[in-house]
Amino acid sequence: MKQGKAVVVFSGGQDSTTCLFWAKERYEEVVAVTFDYGQRHRLEIDCAKEITKELGIAHHMLDMSLLNQLAPNALTRGNIPVQDGENGELPSTFVPGRNLLFLSFAGVLAKQIGAKHIVTGVCETDFSGYPDCRDIFIKSLNVTLNLSMDDTFVIETPLMWLNKAQTWELADQLGALEFVREKTLTCYNGIKADGCGECPACKLRKRGLDEYLNSKVES
Repeated sequence: MKQGKAVVVFSGGQDSTTCLFWAKERYEEVVAVTFDYGQRHRLEIDCAKEITKELGIAHHMLDMSLLNQLAPNALTRGNIPVQDGENGELPSTFVPGRNLLFLSFAGVLAKQIGAKHIVTGVCETDFSGYPDCRDIFIKSLNVTLNLSMDDTFVIETPLMWLNKAQTWELADQLGALEFVREKTLTCYNGIKADGCGECPACKLRKRGLDEYLNSKVES
């Protein structure tokens, strides 16, 4: 039986869209929140709007432009190349404080609308080394949110221990594999669906999809 209300932190990408379908299966009411932080590819926001409209999900857009001013990186600056981290350094796509701020503001929204669950697509299994995607960070922030507002939120991370192949499998189980494949934007170069095929995000996405589809054929 579905219960309660959930806020999904929603970018319009593969992971957050899978989480949106996951939440729809579990909660009576699902609300999506998207953050405009001056991201390099505005199509991401367009995708989020299109997907929530098609699925009939209430959609909140929040202005986080201050993050753009404070944290220049490859996702907010066209003159910073997309690069993997080397020698222990973080990738150029890491946005310091992004998940801290996004989840905090999602908590404020949840408080206002009476939602007790906050869903996010962060993952520690197949990730780029971002510290704010780790389970320990999420658990810490969950405690902090509850203390800060004297409430009992639960931050849900359905993808935390899934690799990309397993994330595609989850989308398939939810009846959303083709929807996620065709209508989401993961590409760092701003190309919808299967993307450019060259950036780190596209390579990870394709590798996971190929692995999952091959496993289906073998079984």
